Amino acid sequence: MAVATRGGKAAIWRDDEAQRVVFHTDRGSTYTAKSFTKLCRKLGIRQSMGRVGSCFDNAAAEAFFSSLEWEVLSRHRFADTRHAQAVVLEWCYGFYNHTRRHSSAGMMAPITYETTALNREAA
Repeated sequence: MAVATRGGKAAIWRDDEAQRVVFHTDRGSTYTAKSFTKLCRKLGIRQSMGRVGSCFDNAAAEAFFSSLEWEVLSRHRFADTRHAQAVVLEWCYGFYNHTRRHSSAGMMAPITYETTALNREAA
């Protein structure tokens, strides 16, 4: 699991997955800055950026944030920032990655899809 907030300064992942984290962004100045690139390298995060002027690279991210907004943010009132972070993290890790079925993953949850793909590779 990986969660990045506020320009990547807070990241959460399981240790066994740290080397598989890919952080995909646009080419905004925040993400191309030397300090951010250095931070990603230090944390073992692989940066990924779309081509200039291409909206297609962001389709998955746009779909994710649309789901987050519709399924979580529009349906909750948060007492404070910590409460909002806890609800979003639980939705991302607990529901979105482990339970929610995705049409682009053969109607499987991402974790199930990844595990199935890894087992096929190993066979």
